[in-house]
Amino acid sequence: MKADVASPAAPQAVPPPAEAVPKLPQPADPLLPIMPGAAARPPLADALIRAAPVHDFNLARDLGLFARVLRQASGGRRVIAIFIASTVVTIANMYGQVQLNDWNGRFFDAVGRKDLSGFVHDLQTFAVIIVILLALTVANTFLQERLKFRLREWITRHLLAEWLKPLRVYQLGFAGEYGHNPDQRIQEDTRLLGDYTADLGCGIVYSLLQLVAFVGMLWTLSAQVTFQVGGYDIAIPGYMVWCALAYALTGSALTWIVGRPLIALNGERYAREAEFRFALVRVNESGESIALHGGETDERRHLEAGLAAVVDTMRRISTSLAHLTWITSGIGWLSLVVPILVAAPAYFGGNLTLGGLIMVAGAFTQVQLALRWFVDNFSRLADWRAAVHRVARFREALDSLPAIEHGAEEIKRALHPEGHLAFEGVRILLPDGHIIIDDATVSITPGERVLIVGDTGRGKSTLFRAVAGLWPWGSGIILTPAPGAMAFLPQRPYLPLGTLRNALSYPSPPNAFLDADVRQALVRCDLGDLVPKLDKTERWDKELSLGEQERLAFARLLLHKPAWVFLDEATAALDEDSQRRLMALFDDELKQATVLSIGHRPDLAVYHTRTLQLVHGRDGDRLKLKPPPAPPPPRRWLQQLDDWLQTIRP
Repeated sequence: MKADVASPAAPQAVPPPAEAVPKLPQPADPLLPIMPGAAARPPLADALIRAAPVHDFNLARDLGLFARVLRQASGGRRVIAIFIASTVVTIANMYGQVQLNDWNGRFFDAVGRKDLSGFVHDLQTFAVIIVILLALTVANTFLQERLKFRLREWITRHLLAEWLKPLRVYQLGFAGEYGHNPDQRIQEDTRLLGDYTADLGCGIVYSLLQLVAFVGMLWTLSAQVTFQVGGYDIAIPGYMVWCALAYALTGSALTWIVGRPLIALNGERYAREAEFRFALVRVNESGESIALHGGETDERRHLEAGLAAVVDTMRRISTSLAHLTWITSGIGWLSLVVPILVAAPAYFGGNLTLGGLIMVAGAFTQVQLALRWFVDNFSRLADWRAAVHRVARFREALDSLPAIEHGAEEIKRALHPEGHLAFEGVRILLPDGHIIIDDATVSITPGERVLIVGDTGRGKSTLFRAVAGLWPWGSGIILTPAPGAMAFLPQRPYLPLGTLRNALSYPSPPNAFLDADVRQALVRCDLGDLVPKLDKTERWDKELSLGEQERLAFARLLLHKPAWVFLDEATAALDEDSQRRLMALFDDELKQATVLSIGHRPDLAVYHTRTLQLVHGRDGDRLKLKPPPAPPPPRRWLQQLDDWLQTIRP
């Protein structure tokens, strides 16, 4: 794996036997016809567009995708163990809550009887119950917080593993809306999803156990609540339970009706926040170019438009939350007096003691709190649904990529049995079906130096992407050398975060090369002044000029020594002398390498023995073979003398 772009993973198919390999053209054969124009969109592109998720909130589908993420992710046993431990602690806590409610009845009965000894005894009992409940609450909080970050780790590791499979980072950009901003999906959305899932999951378990623990008690206590009608005592079985159920259902229905718009609004808020953050990062990373163009005013206009979209979404959320607060807060305040009002007839009728009233009111409160869990958590449920939706859709976008990689019509790649590079009937298309290269047939043998030239936008870089396996759109067969033998230098080198040594060794680990070799590679590429900074951590893509980054990419080649090197305008930022010194590496340390270059500079031709040029023909653009460049004419002796004097002049 060499140079600036990690080499694609080796194909799984075994190279075909010699007799099964398609006929390979010789270097003099007609080459790579290019026929631009519209064509029917290929089935592969149609499949990709169909796979792009739509902007909807189908909870059942989102939960299904989320459940699949949890099943496929590793580390689930630890999360399950923490959740079980939290449930056990919650059960113990619920038992303590029942004891506390019983204590309430005894304590207020003692107060009503003015029983001092019973009063003191109950205070001592209260102290024991509270200490135990406090310990259980602390334990539950600890376990719930552990569950949050373990859930986040579980989901994030799975998404990282899926996202960083070979070629997916590049191809995800073509997977529709939910392939955008993967950084927020993996960092922010998984954090929210972990937090909300832990809070809501533990909360609903608590509420269910609360309901189980207190509904029986409330049903039993309801037998003490009777009404006198016409001189008769009338008892309604489970009267307090039915009242709690009716109260909670009414509140839940009103909450759902009023708060439903929050679900879509929260999803929209996350999307607008991601777009605004991306725009800010882009401005920050392009500060020099913006300053040189004097584009601050224009950038501010774009950023303010992004901020306006965020603010507009938040304004609508605030309005919906205000409407929802009328329901949730109103129900909350009424909850303070509703249980007393419901049980008041029995108390004033003499069928309930003060302690009995407090016990009934306490049990009623616990039951209706359990039943109105939906009301109290609706806003958080809306946030949770939005987070589930975004993570699930991102996972769905990743799932669509295997269909791209193994679609019915796409460019096929296999290993060449002799280690050559060959194109057999290759058609390269844009995702919308526009033809870039049509019926390309060419063979390049080891040791050649091939320059590909042509007008900008003719598909030269896309040809390299197809060789690397990044570009699936099209048809035909590309037979390649072993992936580990190929190195690609794109137009702008990639420098990873970390030390300069890490940037040099990428994608291998920093300790893969001898220190002396690393230092020599820098010196050989005119970067000797960077040797003392080898183990310094910086944003090297910001610290180094583009020319220095290009020289660093060539130093990386010296360390990895690939057999095949693909240069996509890899010396565009260098002056002629610097380019000459770097290209001379292919006549010295890298003389065994096969070189394919893309470039527009006329002086590049002298470093190659074969040129492929895009020229306009009757049937469209065609790539044809040009003869190797003629050797430069011998210089006059006076010019040679002047060059010599320049070298010795102080």
